[in-house]
Amino acid sequence: MNAIILEDTTLRDGEQSPGVAFSKERKIAIFSSLIEAGIKWIEVGIPAMGGDELDTIETLLERKNEGMLVAWNRGVKNDVIQSLKLGFDAIHIGLPTSNNHLGDNLKKDRTWLLKTASELIKLAKDSGVFVSVSAEDVGRSELSFVEEYAAHVAESGADRIRLSDTVGILTPERYGAIVGRVKRASGIAVQCHAHNDFGLATANTLAGIQAGATFFHATVNGIGERAGMPDLAQCVLALKILYNIDLGVDETKLISLSQVVAQATRVKCYPWQPIIGENVFAHESGIHADGILKNNTSFEPFLPELVGGVRRIVIGKHSGRAALKYVLQSLGVMFTDSELIECLRLTRALSIKIERGLRDEELLGVVAAVRQGSCFNK
Repeated sequence: MNAIILEDTTLRDGEQSPGVAFSKERKIAIFSSLIEAGIKWIEVGIPAMGGDELDTIETLLERKNEGMLVAWNRGVKNDVIQSLKLGFDAIHIGLPTSNNHLGDNLKKDRTWLLKTASELIKLAKDSGVFVSVSAEDVGRSELSFVEEYAAHVAESGADRIRLSDTVGILTPERYGAIVGRVKRASGIAVQCHAHNDFGLATANTLAGIQAGATFFHATVNGIGERAGMPDLAQCVLALKILYNIDLGVDETKLISLSQVVAQATRVKCYPWQPIIGENVFAHESGIHADGILKNNTSFEPFLPELVGGVRRIVIGKHSGRAALKYVLQSLGVMFTDSELIECLRLTRALSIKIERGLRDEELLGVVAAVRQGSCFNK
């Protein structure tokens, strides 16, 4: 298998999440965190927006020696010229292949599409840059035409075709099949661009890579239009652990990277979000906590240290004696067996009453109540 390249699009498609807007300082901070994590291909934005966005892009381009910065462009000559003048070494040209987008939205036909693609590719390749071209809305495109289009853009000199499941309607089986057919029809490098409307973006991306794609898009925390995009951390860890594909990303930076983007979007990740959620290495259930204390691989697919995480034993309704004993000892509390049993009973009752797990100070309060012979819920 050829080397697989992760291209992050948090700063472009990710920022297109409804209600999200990154300031210049935020975009630079996210860019820096991506680079620190070892991510080398980054789609940084849309130069044609002008204004503050253009100013930010120009600042980021001062650091283009740190990675491959990609500009997103409409299928418009002036957009491409602008990106070339800015000094990008890689550009993407967005063009649709479905009748929904090509005919209904742009009021153009396939002849126009093929001609425009050729002209824009030639314009960019004459400047010696890497050229990526979309087949937007591929999920609703006629596959035989997508094959023809892919062969056409390859012959025109494009380096890559981006197969965009624009409305996220493909299954992994269908997406993988499309990638395979496009590869066979054109020989061009394929990039996965999957949206998450049915929760299948990461699965579709993995299927596309299995079918021969060598590039894929992801965003930090899975942000993006509507339901978002493949989550970067999930893709990185799934490829490394489940498929033995190392992308060269520093996995210990994934949680801190997630936090930087969560602050920028003002949206905290839910606790059970795979890989980076605060509950991923948290254990409360008696059997699980007891197992993890005996063998730290019992109920975790990988060690928390791999992604910069920390294991937690949570005390609450579902806790058992082993977990309670472990946490009390870690707090420096000495106890008898009878005290431990009574503490467990009161702990479970308090957890139900307050409808959550106990904080350390609350657990210490339970211990004090047991030793005083009182009961908090009388």
